[in-house]
This record gives sequence, structure tokens and C-alpha cells, in this order.
Amino acid sequence: MVPVSLHHPVFLLSSDIVRVGPSPQTDLYNEPLNTDMSSLLKPFSVCEGPCESGAVSRGCPGSAPHHQPPSQRLVAAGLGSLPGSLTGRNLATAAVGGRKLTHPGKSILAGGIAGGIEICITFPTEYVKTQLQLDERANPPRYRGIGDCVKLTVQDHGLRGLYRGLSSLLYGSIPKSAVRFGTFDMLSNPMRDATGRLDNTRSLVCGLGAGITEAIVVVCPMETLKVKMIHDQCSLRPRYRGFFHGISEIIREQGVRGTYQGLTATVLKQGSNQAIRFYVMNLLRNWYKGDDPSRDMHPFITAIFGATAGAASVFGNTPLDVVKTRMQGLEAHRYKSTVDCGFQILKNEGPQAFYKGTVPRLGRVCLDVAIVFVIYEEVVKLLNNVWKTQ
Repeated sequence: MVPVSLHHPVFLLSSDIVRVGPSPQTDLYNEPLNTDMSSLLKPFSVCEGPCESGAVSRGCPGSAPHHQPPSQRLVAAGLGSLPGSLTGRNLATAAVGGRKLTHPGKSILAGGIAGGIEICITFPTEYVKTQLQLDERANPPRYRGIGDCVKLTVQDHGLRGLYRGLSSLLYGSIPKSAVRFGTFDMLSNPMRDATGRLDNTRSLVCGLGAGITEAIVVVCPMETLKVKMIHDQCSLRPRYRGFFHGISEIIREQGVRGTYQGLTATVLKQGSNQAIRFYVMNLLRNWYKGDDPSRDMHPFITAIFGATAGAASVFGNTPLDVVKTRMQGLEAHRYKSTVDCGFQILKNEGPQAFYKGTVPRLGRVCLDVAIVFVIYEEVVKLLNNVWKTQ
């Protein structure tokens, strides 16, 4: 410690300024100077007061470590505590504009996995729905209802009969869900706000785009094969021995165009389907999260919201689904176009025919959408831990 003399100018360190004392009796402002030496002889260190930040970089003993987490450095700098959404793993998100986006590659992979698992669970209900829609043209109808359809199918073909045509739908369901979720995220990512929140109207547009894309790329040819194979089973002498044999026979007889029957109806159905589902799902998600976009959703909540979105899509576009099924059946040649098909159904069978198979479809779609969204969200969480993207 260096002795301080009152006969010379004195440097007085305060917490904020440095004053120069011109005389032993007064300070810089000509006010009486406290001659109590205890305040001047008190030990001090450059690690305190305004020099603290410089001391940190010089490694002064007792100072805070230089390599602190970003959140602690900001707090030490006097910026207060950070909200929960900006700490930990979400800090990287905040660095790129605060938006938490899903990489399209993750969406494609997660969507494909979710689609494959879902169709294996729900296919029997899809089979019954399709059989009831095709049976409408029989005179008299073969089936008296859902239970009778299941009973007769099991009697004639065993339990495996409820899974006839699964291969064609399984081969289509995986790429269908992959294209759907990948397209949706590619369209929606640029439309999200700074917090990653997607406006409900924009989710409707993105869902419509995802539905149209999957209809053209995957759904139409795969649904045509599925309907033809299920319809073929109803005949006395089934022609198709399996998925690939069915494809080869259809292309040999009708060309590639034969796998795209009912394209217009399929585009209308899938476009409206996904527009409704993503809109309702996004609406419920935004309502649940409120002002906290980082709030986690339990899988059970996701399942409820997904089932609700599925139910809304069933009541919204079942008529289009009926028309699509008729246009893709083995007797599609009876109709000149999608519009003609709808007109003939209305004229010959009445408006109630447009909602044929609604109950089995309602059960299947609610379960379908709930399963897909839950598996998709969980797979994305898993991929975020093993696949780091900016």
C-alpha cells in the first residue's frame, strides 16, 4: 500500500468517477475535504467498481470466469434475466431471428415414419369404408352395414381379408406423409413471424399447397391402385394376385393414365383435406400456447387436436371422397368426368349417397390424423437431438 500525503494532489477513487484534489483542505469542488484517513486507507482492487469488466478479461482473482454462458454474461452486464424461451437450447434459435423452424429434411423423414405406422393401424377401417362406397352400386346391396361388411369379409377371406390392398396403401402412405409434411414446412417456414408462430389463414394456404402436391405426386396413383384391388376382390374371379401384379396389369391394359383416374377429384379432396386439417390443428395449437410459443404440448393434447382436425375434414369433404372413389373404381368408364360422376350420383342415388361410409371414415380419419400428428411431433423432437440444423 502506498502512503498518501495530504500535501500533494490526491486521486480519490469513488464507484463512478475519479476526482483530483487540488489542496489538502478542499476537493475539486472547493468543498471541505473529509480528513478521516480511514476511507482513503481502505484497501481496494481494480476488480471492483467500473474496472470490473476489464478485470475479467485479465483474469483478476475473484472475478467471474471469462467463458461464461451467454445468458450469464448478459445478466452480469446488467441486462437482467432472460426469459425461459431464450435460455438453453432455444438460445440458438433466438440467434437466427427468434424463429423455431423445422428443417424440411426432418419433416420428410418424420412424416414418412408416421405415415407408415399409422396405415398399419387404421387400414381395416379404410377397407370397410371403401367396400361400403363401392357396394352402393350393387342391386341389391351386398352389405347391410359396417358390422355386416366386417362379418362377411372375415367369413369369406379370414382376418387377412380386412388387409387386402394394404401393400398398395402402405407403399403410398409413407411417401404421401413425407411429401405432405415436407411441403407444408417448406411453404410455412418463410411465413412464420419472429417467434415461429404461423398465422391461421396462412396455415390454410400452406395446407392446401401440401394437399395438392401430395395428390399429384403420390395419392392419385396409389389410391387408384388401392380402390381397383379392393374392388377386384368383390368379383367372383379376382384378377390381381398382388400389388406389383396389379400395377403391371393396369398399366398393360390402360397405360400410365390408368393409374391417374380421378385426378381432379383427388386434387380437390386432398387439397381441401389438408387445408382443413392444418388450419384446425394450427388454430388449436395457437389457442393452447397463447402468448408463449415455446410452450410444449403433451402428446395427449396433440392427439385430441389431431382427432378434432380429422373430424372437421371428414364432414367438410366426404362428398369429394365418394366421387373420387367412384372415379377410381373398376367401373370408372361409366362416367365422362368428375362432374358427370357427381351429377349421376345425385340423380340416381340422392344426396345421401355423398355421405355413404361417413361413420367408418370418421373413425378411421380421427384415429389417422391423431396418430400421424403425435408420431410426427415425437419423431421431430428425437431428430432435433441427433440431427443438428440451424
